[in-house]
Amino acid sequence: MTGKTPAALVLEDGRVFRGSAYGAQGRTLGEAVFCTGMTGYQETLTDPSYHRQIVVQTAPQIGNTGWNDEDDESARIWVSGYVVRDPARTPSNWRSRRTLDEELTRQGVVGIAGVDTRTLTRHLREHGAMRAGVFSGDALTDEAAMVDQVLASPPMKGADLAGEVTTPQPYVVQAQGERRFRVAALDLGIKSNTPRQMSARGIEVHVLPAASTIDDLLAVEPDGVFLSNGPGDPETQAHAIALTEETLRREIPLFGICFGNQILGRALGLGTYKMRYGHRGINIPVIDVETGKVAITAQNHGFALEGEPGQTFDSPFGTAKISHYCPNDDTVEGVRCSDVPAFSVQYHPEAAAGPHDASPLFDEFVTLMEARARHNRAAQPAGADRVRVSRMTQEKKS
Repeated sequence: MTGKTPAALVLEDGRVFRGSAYGAQGRTLGEAVFCTGMTGYQETLTDPSYHRQIVVQTAPQIGNTGWNDEDDESARIWVSGYVVRDPARTPSNWRSRRTLDEELTRQGVVGIAGVDTRTLTRHLREHGAMRAGVFSGDALTDEAAMVDQVLASPPMKGADLAGEVTTPQPYVVQAQGERRFRVAALDLGIKSNTPRQMSARGIEVHVLPAASTIDDLLAVEPDGVFLSNGPGDPETQAHAIALTEETLRREIPLFGICFGNQILGRALGLGTYKMRYGHRGINIPVIDVETGKVAITAQNHGFALEGEPGQTFDSPFGTAKISHYCPNDDTVEGVRCSDVPAFSVQYHPEAAAGPHDASPLFDEFVTLMEARARHNRAAQPAGADRVRVSRMTQEKKS
């Protein structure tokens, strides 16, 4: 239950929205952004891509289904702060274990309720995502002092955040059933449902820290490489971009999503830019240039690749193409290579929560790995299969 402790959301342009404390009390700073999802707030809060952002929910009622222990997309809540209009007084769902307010408090997430989120969203659409702070309890002071604190906080442009959310140690998500392929997934802020989607397709997923080297990656003996979603400015990711270039040189099948799309694009020579207010929600249309098919997608990004829908361009790795775009604003939503086995999309095909229109992209990744496996078998010298079978037999006997 939300208390009556006064709270304030303060934007860097001096605009102040008053409300009451929700979750933990105190001060938090970050970039104010809005998310249009009508559901899936638990997945949003635990998505590492929201690291150092204060999320404004445009849906007026939040917390109706409480908080469960199954839907987290990572081990913790990553948002810096949370802004809602009308929090649920009593959650109602058979899977709920506690209220959203209780979970925010437990994890120390400072939030504010009772805000006119419609007016706030319109303000962010007109003026762009901006630095902000939520203040409550002893941290609530005069407006000028709070604005000064917000202005002293770092901007999102130029922020190198992937290293703050990545796994500290490699781990493996086993394939369901018989293993068909092994994938090295670079964790730039990966969501839990992504390895699950690959596991369901017979893929053994080795999740690697963002600082992994090409030798670390090759030690996995991967059939494919995956670039995950993540927070921050892609321009700061020199290491991930260089690792992607090494992967492309070896022609290992590569698939990237969200932040991974921007990493692949930069490896191909495209630039990136900070969007005015970004795409965050589960109802964003995307058009496939090749087929004209429209998919409704889940997205969370404040940066995007430069380029035009359908544009073909030369890269250090051959010809590539802008394969997908958003009809709302022509934002680049995907890149595909013609001469090396690599593609990426700006949206989330694992879609937890969200539509499942894009889930077949994981099947396309499987198809790329199958094609490479066939090519490698065809390129083997005569008798290689017999030698391999003989060695496997000897290993079993030993």
